[in-house]
Order: sequence, then structure tokens, then C-alpha cells
Amino acid sequence: MPPVRIRERGRAKKGTMKRLLKQLFKLYPWHLVLVLVCLVFNVFGNISSSIFVSLTTNALVASGEMTYAGTPVNPFVDTYDVVSTFGFTMHTNITSLLIILGCIYFVGIFASWGWNRTMAIVTQSFMNDFRKRMFDHMQDLPIKYFDTHAHGSIMSLYTNDIDTIRQFISQALPSLIQTGLVSIFVFFIMLSTSVWMTLVIVVGFFIMMGVVKGVGGKSSKYFIKQQAALGKVEGDIEESIQGLKVIKVFTHEEKSCEEFDKLNDELRHYATNANIHGNIMMPVMGNIGNFLYILCGIMGALIFAFGWKNLSLSGYAPITNLDQFAGMIALFLMMSRMFANNVNQFSQQLIFIVMGMAGASRCLDLMDEKPETDDGYVYLCNVKYNEDGTFEETEEHTRDYAWKHQHKNGELEYKPLKGDIVLDQVDFSYDGNRLVLEDVSIYAHPGQKIAFVGATGAGKTTITNLINRFYDIADGKIRYDGININKIKKADLRKSLGIVLQDVNLFTGTVMDNIRYGRLDATDEECIKAAKIANAHDFITRLPEGYNTMLSGDGANLSQGQRQLLSIARAAVADAPVMILDEATSSIDTRTEKLVQQGTDQLMEGRTVFVIAHRLSTVQNSNAIMVLDHGHIIERGTHDDLIAQKGVYYNLYTGAFELE
Repeated sequence: MPPVRIRERGRAKKGTMKRLLKQLFKLYPWHLVLVLVCLVFNVFGNISSSIFVSLTTNALVASGEMTYAGTPVNPFVDTYDVVSTFGFTMHTNITSLLIILGCIYFVGIFASWGWNRTMAIVTQSFMNDFRKRMFDHMQDLPIKYFDTHAHGSIMSLYTNDIDTIRQFISQALPSLIQTGLVSIFVFFIMLSTSVWMTLVIVVGFFIMMGVVKGVGGKSSKYFIKQQAALGKVEGDIEESIQGLKVIKVFTHEEKSCEEFDKLNDELRHYATNANIHGNIMMPVMGNIGNFLYILCGIMGALIFAFGWKNLSLSGYAPITNLDQFAGMIALFLMMSRMFANNVNQFSQQLIFIVMGMAGASRCLDLMDEKPETDDGYVYLCNVKYNEDGTFEETEEHTRDYAWKHQHKNGELEYKPLKGDIVLDQVDFSYDGNRLVLEDVSIYAHPGQKIAFVGATGAGKTTITNLINRFYDIADGKIRYDGININKIKKADLRKSLGIVLQDVNLFTGTVMDNIRYGRLDATDEECIKAAKIANAHDFITRLPEGYNTMLSGDGANLSQGQRQLLSIARAAVADAPVMILDEATSSIDTRTEKLVQQGTDQLMEGRTVFVIAHRLSTVQNSNAIMVLDHGHIIERGTHDDLIAQKGVYYNLYTGAFELE
């Protein structure tokens, strides 16, 4: 079954938001409850403040009509009856109302601080956990996944797509909840205040939604394309930096600039359109809100002009006096402004919602990939031999290993690891159609050196990939010390195999760290011993800080030969009983090759070794040489045997044929 492809940008998988929110609530339920409570208090504070402004307006109007013992009422000191827009009466004064209003604002400020602070903690904690789970899952994916997906696309998941999720959680999600709460509360307050004026708001709401769908939809589309174009630009920059020497050697600077300009112009095109539509959204929505504000004022004036005393504008409490009507108009205008602002705010967050769901879909696609299956039940363990020839399992590192097989009845069986590997009539295909290897049989007895020779694409590296179980065979058997490798735990199988590749990967860290990568519990003394075995100790001691010299950029400050020697030292410290050398000397000079050859000879001592080489001089001392051609072994034997046969190997060795 082919792997799930990384989803194209802009296409959000159905149910993505549900999955994302489910994970969010599962990890931080109490934090999100606190955020919701703070949002409710914040919304309540904003709405209540508008209601109390209405009450203050009513109080001011009422105070102008009242006297006490012939003296006008002081609205800030004297208490008197104030009729609210909703029909209830409060015996209070303006000072008391202002104090209550101040307390409401204070609660609103504290609630706003609370949900913003909590949401920042939740967002960063969730992103930290999400990245960890993505990376951990990626480690468990089969090699086939990375062979069929562009590495740049995988990298973009951890940069651009993760950032869109962050924006959704930190900005869009709280805004969506707040907008929903405010809109619901405000709508019912407006409806209870004036049905006719609410109808004006409803009509305006549908107009605003039409603008959101039209302008906002185009804006979202272009923002998504902008993200895709940004990924291409970043990928081109990374590729140009890595290949800068090649660009300069072949004087392709102008061509490189043309290609970058083309990608950059594409980014500019999408970014311009995205920002044009995004930037006009707010003023358009804001002006629609202003028109609604004016229309509500006009509607209130018409109601007043055509006999407000005889009209029941509220479904709950008819307006019966002028001060109540003035408060109603003030309240409704504030509510209409708040409603329009919330719709405008939602339209601004719509882009982050669409982009966040598209990015989350791509990240979840990676997490939905099936991990590498491992049904093995045979483990590798260190053993210590006793004087009588028996051995027992030990935790300390020894050069002696055994396979630990636990049977179903609980009985443990130990089998010494000898390094006997057999491929018996193996067939393999990468795509399930064309066979890369067909009827391949190889026998490597303990301590033997088996060499693979053949042109590029003959199947040499594929054989070593099958021994590692990076891929599973289509037919045949592979046995390790008589055990089918499908029964061996993959981690333990690979732990028993040391590998030196043609392409050396060095990591950011010291030279000592890179050698210790072969076995993380190795001591400094063991790492230095491994470097001496690999003939790397001499050049390491000449580095500025010796073994503590920092390496970066894949060891760019080292020569290819020095990097290869470190790779051999890494394999030496791993001290695996079986070694695989994949064209370890093909990219280095003759002098360094001798050092590498000496290092590998010491490394191979007492081990079963598989060697892949283009330089036939490096495989002459092999116990058996396999000549491959298009997935078939066409010749096999020692160097002398194959020379005597005067076949393909003879022609390759004498220069009559070229490997390529």
C-alpha cells in the first residue's frame, strides 16, 4: 500500500478541527475551562458596561425632571428612581452607577488578562507537545516514507504548517469563542430592546456575511497560495546555500538569480492579492457597521417622531417615558456597534482558521502514517563467558553477544551471535511491480568478508537495506545465525550491524559527540580508542580543540577523508559483530584511502563484513566477491577465481569494462 501523500496546501481534511480541538481539550481541560470562564466574564463586563451606560443616561434625563422640596435633584449625590430600558426600577444615583461601572471594567480587564495569559501558556505548551509527537512518530516511520516524500515538504510541516496551527489556537480560537458569546448575548439584548431596530441589524448581518464570503474567501485563497509560494522560496534559498560552491564553479549565479526571482515574483503576486483583499476587509466591514449605526439612529428617530408612546418596541417591557426611551436608544446603538465589531473581528480571524486547518491537515497526515511494523520477539543481549565455557547475560558492554529468544511457555533460550548471514532465493521490489533483486542467494559465514561489485542500480545497496530490514523482501528468506530476521526485533537487529556509508552525516556537536553517536554510553577512552582504530586520532589531535572541536554544517570544515574516518570511528565504537561498508572509499584520495583501508581492516577483524566498492583494489582480499547485474548475481568467487574465469569481473579489473 503506497504511503499517504502530504496533503496539498489549502485542502483541509474533513474532521481536522474536531481532532485538533479534541487533542487540545484532552491535554489542557482545566486551562481551557479557565479561559472560557474568563471570556464569559470579559464578555459580561463589556455588555454590562453598555447597560450601565444606558442606566446612567436614563438617570441624567430623569434628574432634570425631578425636584426635592422645590430644589432640583443633585444626580451625583441624591438617590432617586431610575427606570431601566428593560422596565425595572433602581433607586440610585449617578455616582453609584459610575462606581459599579468602574468595578465592571476592572473585572473585564482582569478577565482579559487572565484568558490571554492562560491561552499563551496553553498554545506554547500544546505546540511543544505537538512537535514532539510529530517528531517521535516520524522516527518510527519506515525508510520508504522518506524515499517517497520530498524532504523540503517534510521540513515545511515543522515550520510554516506548525505556525498556522499556533495562530489558530492563540488568536482565531479565542476570538471565535468570544465573538460567538458576544453576538448571542448582544442579539438577545437588542431583540428585547427593539424588534424593529433589530431587523435593521439582521439585514446588515447578512450583508456583512456576504462580504466575508466574497472578499474573505478570496483573501483566504491567496493567503494559502502565499504560504505555498513561501515554502518554495525557502526551499530554493536552502538549496542555493548548500550548492553555492557548485553555482560558483559553473558560473550559474545569473541563472540561480533568475530562478529565485521567478519564485519571489510568484510569492509577491500571491502576497499582494492576499493583502489587498485582507486589508480592504476591515474598512469595508467597519463602514457597513457605521451605516448600521446611522440606520439604527434614524430608525429610533422615526419611532420617536411617529408616536413612541403608543408603540410597544420591546417584547418584554413597553416604553412609557422619555428617559427610558433615551436609554434604549443609547443602549441599542452601543449594542449595534458591538455586534458589528464582533462580526468584523470574526472576518479577520477567518484567514487564520482556514490556514490553520490546512496546516493541521498536513501535520496530521504525517501522524496518520503507519509506523514501521515490528513483530520480532528475539532480542540481542550482551553476555559474559565463564571459565567453564558457559555464558550468562550481563548489562555491561562486552564484545560477546547472544540472541535471547523467549518462547510462549516463558522459557528463555540463548543462542550465541556468530555473524552467520544467509540470503536464500530473495526477491525484492520497491514499487511492487518491477523486481530489483531476483533469486539472490548469498552465504556469509562468521568472520568472512563478502564483496558486492556492479554498476549503479545493480542492487548492491538494496541487499544491505534488506539485511537491515529497512525494507521487507517479497519472497525468499534472510537468516541471521539460523534465525529468520523477521523474528528479530528491528532495533536489536540494527544494533548488531555497524554501517559506514559513502555519504557521511555529521551532526552539530563536538568531534567526541559525533564518534560517541555510535554508542551513547561509550566513555571518552573508548571513543579515543575507536578513533585510533579508524586512523582518525592523528588528524583529530591537530584540530584547534582536538576532540572538543565543534562541528557544524555537516562537518563542512573537514575534508571528505576526515569525515569518512570519523564515520569509521563511529562504527568502531559501536563495536557491532557484523559490518556493512557501502563504498566507504569512493570519494577520497589514494593517500587517505590507505588510511581508511587500514582503519576498516582493523574494524573488520573478527567480524562478518559486507563491502560495496567501486574500486576493485579494495575487495581483492574478500572471501567471496559477488558480481551483480540488474538484480542478478552473474558471477561469484574469490578474486583469483574470478580472474581465472575471465568473465565480467576480469574485464572490469583489467579495465576492459567500466562499472558505469
